[in-house]
Amino acid sequence: MAKLDPLAKYNAKRDFAKTAEPAGTVAPTGGNRFIVQKHDATRLHWDFRLEVDGVLKSWAVTRGPSLDPNEKRLAVRTEDHPLSYADFEGTIPKGEYGGGTVMLWDDGFWEPIEGKSAKDLEQGHLHFRLDGERMKGEWLLIRLKPRAKEKNENWLLRKINDGFAGATDLLVETGLTSVHTGRTMQEIAEAKKVLKKNLPQRGRARAGAAGGGGVIAPSESPMADFHPRSSGRSPTPSGGGSKKAKAPPFSAPQLATLVDTVPTGTAWLHEVKYDGYRALVATGTNAVKIYTRSGLDWTEKFPGIAEAAATLPPGTLLDGEIVAFKNGKPDFSTLQEAISAGGHDLTLFAFDLLAGGGDVTALPQLARKERLRAVVEGADPRIQFSEHIIGNGEKLFKTMCDQGYEGIVSKRADAPYRGTRTKSWLKVKCIQRQEFVIIGWTPSTAKGRGFRSLLLGLNGTDGLRYAGKVGTGFSTQTLHDLRERFDRIKADEPATAVPKAEARGAHWLKPQLVAEVAFTEFTAENVVRHGSFLGLREDKQAKDVVPETPTALPAAPETHIKISSRERVIYPESGLTKGELADYYQAIAPAALRWLGNRPISLVRCPQGRAKHCFFQKHDAGSFGDDVHHVQVREKDGSTQPYLYVDDVDGMMACVQMGTIEFHGWGAPVADIERPDRLVFDLDPDEGLDFTQVKKAAEELKGHLADIGLTSWPLLSGGKGVHVVVPLVPQADWPAVRSFAERFARALAQAEPDRYTANLKKVTRKGKIFIDYLRNQRGATAVLPYVARAREDAPVAAPVTWSELRDLESAKRYTIRDAAELLDRAASRALTGWGEADQSLPDL
Repeated sequence: MAKLDPLAKYNAKRDFAKTAEPAGTVAPTGGNRFIVQKHDATRLHWDFRLEVDGVLKSWAVTRGPSLDPNEKRLAVRTEDHPLSYADFEGTIPKGEYGGGTVMLWDDGFWEPIEGKSAKDLEQGHLHFRLDGERMKGEWLLIRLKPRAKEKNENWLLRKINDGFAGATDLLVETGLTSVHTGRTMQEIAEAKKVLKKNLPQRGRARAGAAGGGGVIAPSESPMADFHPRSSGRSPTPSGGGSKKAKAPPFSAPQLATLVDTVPTGTAWLHEVKYDGYRALVATGTNAVKIYTRSGLDWTEKFPGIAEAAATLPPGTLLDGEIVAFKNGKPDFSTLQEAISAGGHDLTLFAFDLLAGGGDVTALPQLARKERLRAVVEGADPRIQFSEHIIGNGEKLFKTMCDQGYEGIVSKRADAPYRGTRTKSWLKVKCIQRQEFVIIGWTPSTAKGRGFRSLLLGLNGTDGLRYAGKVGTGFSTQTLHDLRERFDRIKADEPATAVPKAEARGAHWLKPQLVAEVAFTEFTAENVVRHGSFLGLREDKQAKDVVPETPTALPAAPETHIKISSRERVIYPESGLTKGELADYYQAIAPAALRWLGNRPISLVRCPQGRAKHCFFQKHDAGSFGDDVHHVQVREKDGSTQPYLYVDDVDGMMACVQMGTIEFHGWGAPVADIERPDRLVFDLDPDEGLDFTQVKKAAEELKGHLADIGLTSWPLLSGGKGVHVVVPLVPQADWPAVRSFAERFARALAQAEPDRYTANLKKVTRKGKIFIDYLRNQRGATAVLPYVARAREDAPVAAPVTWSELRDLESAKRYTIRDAAELLDRAASRALTGWGEADQSLPDL
């Protein structure tokens, strides 16, 4: 009997004289590639394909893959595709099967989890791992029961809750360009040449960083997966050093304070803690110096890093960690071996910048990292930028511990660099400590060894439970001492239920002895992993031994600013007072400072309340005190004026004490006020237009921006409208940004003149939505995330996701009463990556 051709259906559906798609031939390779193709056919969808038995098993995912484990995406099974289809990107002619634009949206490798295989597909399910440019971690495919007369085979694609889980639509909203060519869907449809730009981090490495002994591709950085990118490139560094620049002298490094809890909130950024040598690298015109943390010159020990550092701009002083890799992870013993062998095959992960075109230590942490990225971007790939995430440190910490890393370092995003040990840098290690009740032991087969391992228990709400075992950390003397103790407290049966595999051959004890154990984590089965015995605890009774839950650091920093007249009513319609407004800003500071801190601001001050006289203020003669700072800004007439900015909660509270309700910010940070780091399109509806029309307009702007490779995010204004926020790398200047924003807004207004206007005059706005692009010019401001508004009932400008926006009924969903909810949301999975994208203005 002839074997069925698995690609017969694929070939029958296509006319290869008309389509550029490859003809289908089975090519068994035994490989495990997976790809995703974004396909704008009759309906936009994402084609998910797994290599199995020489073909690509395929599903059409209608709304694209979601990182949210609670989100189940419909995946319609389609015909098998040939392996050669994994490299197809282009257009399928109209009228042909699947006619439309096809983008190579993701590419990587897959494997079934332990104990599973591709044959599970025949049973209607598959549990697997992905390692792609965008999709990572564990996923699940489940076939749905067919309904009557249903032609298609419907499945569900779902993310498993692991360290790679995230916001619902983060992948589809930020993944706007091809992982192979960097092109947008529009550029592919227009058959533009392969651009090889705007690639995801690993894609860039494949395109241009291959070769060279010891070169570590950026994909091997464990943080690559935590920094979603859409399009764009990092900026050219500002002030890269003179032609005869001297290497900056050694400067004492900043040191981190050890804590046992990851700080919460978006005031913190989090990095991997690398297991290597701390180093400061200084570059001059013809010189490179590599210093240890104590100031020793170890340049000769790291000749490969010194050679790579010569590609950095002269006048650079950066801080980082030199590492060697073993099995894909930094390993200290491998590093020592590499140094002994001549100091090659090493990588420096740069995580801070002290000098670059001058001393930058006074700049906020986040601003220094933005400059560092620009410095490192064009350097030898043996020097890598240490990626970070903002907020969600607990997620990163768990993932790093799961993967066997040392831990993480958490840093205040608004803090300067200080050459001493501070609490603005915190280190959190993966190894944990906990007391356990010893409930039994297993005998050793080694001669003279007292036992092989201890069986452990913990008290919980339902009594004593099994908590794992520990088999290392014992000295010979300890083995004998414990064995003698065990003879005195023997028991006939275990004090709690123990799994059969662990109970086999075990000797049981009365639950009296308490052991302190170091371990990496609790597994999914709630037992210890990688335990090491530290000693007996004589000062604690077994009945008191319960799981220890670390206490989070305070969510909001303390302030020394005293708020007077707290009882003064600021919002007369609701009775909310100045004190309640101050309490809101005090609580929300960790989230608000991420956007409000370290950028020129204008204040809306209402000293007698929002219903009385209110006014804007952007300059200060010193009346706000030392906690509110000044940045000198050149005006049009050539003069300079002191503009206001704050960098901590004290500065915010000082403004509130002076009657401030609203904070409006420039589109650029004080570190470089001439290069904007965002675009804002304020959708301002005419009176009478309902919020449904505003939401529709925001979605349309999002779509048009995505067509040209720009990721955007919605911000509820707290008024009538929505701000569409477009993050940018600070590369283009103000005239370029304003020109782009104006051309974009006017093009939309011209395309749909009955719905939109880009004209500032109110007479032109009747029945329309004004696309306010004027927020994107030098000196203009826009309301900032988490800022209270001087409007009825104290609404707040609040970040939301695009999926959330669709269900909201008003731009005033949140008020200052919702501080706790807003703070939780700021660090939640839903808002992971909000307002972030490594992208620059397209060439239009």
